[in-house]
Amino acid sequence: MKIFICSSKYFYKDIPPIKEFLESKGHIITLPNSYDNPGMEDKMRNISQEEHSAWKGEMLRLQKEKVRDCDAILVLNLEKNGQKNYVGGATFLEVYMAFDFQKKIFLYNDFPDNILRDELVGMNPTIINGNLELIQ
Repeated sequence: MKIFICSSKYFYKDIPPIKEFLESKGHIITLPNSYDNPGMEDKMRNISQEEHSAWKGEMLRLQKEKVRDCDAILVLNLEKNGQKNYVGGATFLEVYMAFDFQKKIFLYNDFPDNILRDELVGMNPTIINGNLELIQ
């Protein structure tokens, strides 16, 4: 299965062992935008609002292509700054795109307890609670 790993840039450090495990099970992994340069958004923001806006728009288009071209997404919703099971705005958009394209959606952890909870519940993802063996 082709799987797009979605997460906040703050969790990029957690991706390598997950990617390695999933590949060992025969899955093909697509990595998040700017995975190789997680500081790129801040760099673009510091150049100008216009540059950041153009860059961000391109990232949104690219993530749509990645979701469309995969069979499933795996959302790494880990703890960020004391927020348990964090899902940020861009990741939420990826979940919605997967829902819209009728792709499988896997949440690494349970739903976050925030304003996105009801929408995430409505998209009916499979919660794996860290058990990557459940991705099939």
